[in-house]
Amino acid sequence: MTLRITRADFTDVSLVAFLQAHLDDMAPTAPPESRHALDLTELQTPSVRLWVASAAGTLVGTGALAPVEPGHEELKSMRTTPERRGQGIATQILDHLLRDARRHATHRVSLETGSMAFFAPARALYAKAGFVRCAPFGPYIDDPNSVFMTKAW
Repeated sequence: MTLRITRADFTDVSLVAFLQAHLDDMAPTAPPESRHALDLTELQTPSVRLWVASAAGTLVGTGALAPVEPGHEELKSMRTTPERRGQGIATQILDHLLRDARRHATHRVSLETGSMAFFAPARALYAKAGFVRCAPFGPYIDDPNSVFMTKAW
């Protein structure tokens, strides 16, 4: 499968629906104070770089990088459309994001994901890519609903 990964076009109604589906997927997984997905407005902040992956012209995945501090970015909004999961799309998006981070003089990328079974495939993806568990970073605090991971180079 050939993926095309480009910067997000926020005027694309399919992207808006895709991002809302991401938030909807997160809603039943944890209490509101433990959900850290960015909404559409937050993703449009100039310092956030949202990427979209499409296959045959159809949106199949997203991923973003947001600043934590100079040289340190956070992985956000990683999502693959449910019917396309398990096809390597997330791996390709993650690889693209890590290359983009390096081009922006980032030396560390961290993430927060859920501790529940729903997020086990995501945690496995990140571990396979070299992320290791870490303490909360940036604005986060210890939370039993969260797992924090980081990768430095």
